[in-house]
Amino acid sequence: MKQGAGGRVSKSYQQLIFSGEANRPLAQEICDYLDVRLGDAQIKTFSDGEISVKLNENVRGRDVFIIQPISSPANDNLMQLILMMDAARRASAARMTVVMPYYGYGRQDRKSEPRVPISARVMADLLESMGPNRLLCMDLHADQIQGFFHIPVDHLYAAPVFVEYIKDKKLSDLVVVSPDSGGVERARFLARQIGAGLAIIDKRRPQANVSEVMHVIGEVEGKTCILYDDMIDTAGTITKAATALKNNGATSVMACATHGVLSGPAIERLQESNIDEIILSNTIDLPAEKRIDKIKSLSVAKLYGEAIRRIHNEESVSSLFLNN
Repeated sequence: MKQGAGGRVSKSYQQLIFSGEANRPLAQEICDYLDVRLGDAQIKTFSDGEISVKLNENVRGRDVFIIQPISSPANDNLMQLILMMDAARRASAARMTVVMPYYGYGRQDRKSEPRVPISARVMADLLESMGPNRLLCMDLHADQIQGFFHIPVDHLYAAPVFVEYIKDKKLSDLVVVSPDSGGVERARFLARQIGAGLAIIDKRRPQANVSEVMHVIGEVEGKTCILYDDMIDTAGTITKAATALKNNGATSVMACATHGVLSGPAIERLQESNIDEIILSNTIDLPAEKRIDKIKSLSVAKLYGEAIRRIHNEESVSSLFLNN
């Protein structure tokens, strides 16, 4: 390393950013923020479903960042990431950071019944086996997933993007609502940032992807409610929660989530729901058929770009973290 202008340390190796196919638009936005070129990576799928990867750049001695959320199709996108990591490692990259805006398999983070895997831990073991130096992720389903890794994990939050958007709308009589007890800390933090009240939906889930709303804890009558969660998958929880809020006198309901998984009947449910606006980040790239008028997508490219810049320059990333 050598000393640069203004006393900053400049690297003897250059930064190089690659992206899988899961979310190239976000990767390009990040590169635009950093004013760097997106690395040339060739990804093909053979007729039997096998994936072929080639990095068409010299990565020897480079600081490599690979951007790939594990969104649908999750297994294909995971395999792309693994092969890109192996290619970079075998081509003598000096350092490798996995940038994973959406951590797939993250909801299975504990052994909730006999004879089931802890899939979030399996993911961590699989990724670590490929030799990355660190992981950069956003809004993990459970914070303890960071402890599944033996490498540094930088955990970003999309909350600053949502706070800015909500404040710009200048809404009054706001209440942030957690759709379940597990998300209370997340909802409390957002409520504190925007000066809103807090409420909780008490629900029970009889089986996976099926939820039953029981009742609302907190004052929502005559209020503008913001349902806040880490993700919207099949939208069963969020739409039933919106109905419960309206039945309890809420004047309007917004939904806010970092990851728009939107699988199965999600779009139809959201379209027909009592939710007036759905605010998502772009950690997952939405296909055209899922971009309905109710959905507003906010970019997290600046957050990721700044984190990547600081990691490359070995500067503190902690100021980008928002602690509850």
